[in-house]
Amino acid sequence: MELVTVWMAIGFFLAAYSVIANDSVQTLGTWIASNNEKFKWTTMWAGASIVVLFTLWYGWVVNNGDISYGRLTKIPFQEVQWYHALAPTILLLLTRVGVPVSTSFLVLSAFASTFVLEKMLLKSIAGYAVAAVAAYAIWFGLTKVLNESKDVNVKHETFWRVAQWLTTGFLWFTWLSHDMANIAVFLPREIPADLMVIISIVFVAGLAFMFKEKGGKIQQIVLNKSSTKFIRSATIIDFVYWIILYIFKEVNNIPMSTTFVFVGLLSGRELAMVSCCRNKKKSVFPIIRKDFATLALGLTISVSLILVIHNFLR
Repeated sequence: MELVTVWMAIGFFLAAYSVIANDSVQTLGTWIASNNEKFKWTTMWAGASIVVLFTLWYGWVVNNGDISYGRLTKIPFQEVQWYHALAPTILLLLTRVGVPVSTSFLVLSAFASTFVLEKMLLKSIAGYAVAAVAAYAIWFGLTKVLNESKDVNVKHETFWRVAQWLTTGFLWFTWLSHDMANIAVFLPREIPADLMVIISIVFVAGLAFMFKEKGGKIQQIVLNKSSTKFIRSATIIDFVYWIILYIFKEVNNIPMSTTFVFVGLLSGRELAMVSCCRNKKKSVFPIIRKDFATLALGLTISVSLILVIHNFLR
């Protein structure tokens, strides 16, 4: 086996696990938090796996073997070297200590030009701002008429449960069709069927590990926010996130940091929920500051990595 094939395989496996473990909390975190006591982890794993397999094979069929859904048109395939595998290795380490960094910047920075990264950064910052403002406006109005932490009426529980599973499914598909590029960047743009089988097994196995860990340490970014364990609140969060992410995904095929959008959404929501409770404002700002600091950390590492690769390793 040629060395380039070895590094390709290492990069893919590390990226697949890291992206699933780090970024999946954005789409599945509230769903896991509000369903952990209701369903076994195997049931939720099966549901998430069905969507993953559909996304993988649907993208493979309609895009002639390309599972990135066109997100890598600005990043042509390159022979994978050891320094390309360095990015998901760093991401893996940060994931294990619970740091929610942007996988798009960290992984794609090893392959992309500075021009593409500039476009990614601008789109991600815009996503953060739009998500934060939209979430603040939406939840400022919701808190006036709805107490999200109040138990759902028994008669309406089935409705909210079905609504949450459907909303999470659409969000999970939308997110996967965008962030699949962070993993597919290590692979040929036209993937053969036998390799697709291996990729499918890796994804399903990675999800099993993540669900068994109940989201892992990254799940804390969801758990330390208000009312995210309640089904009605989790459903509304997922629905708003899905709409915002879908709009930005359709604007153009430039990849962006979905982590920026997710953290912006939660930050705007938290600020809205404490706007009428001045005594709680002091407690929410440290959380928002910490979340933003982790984004800045991931961005700093990504920029540093691309500078080292472009100036010293290539």
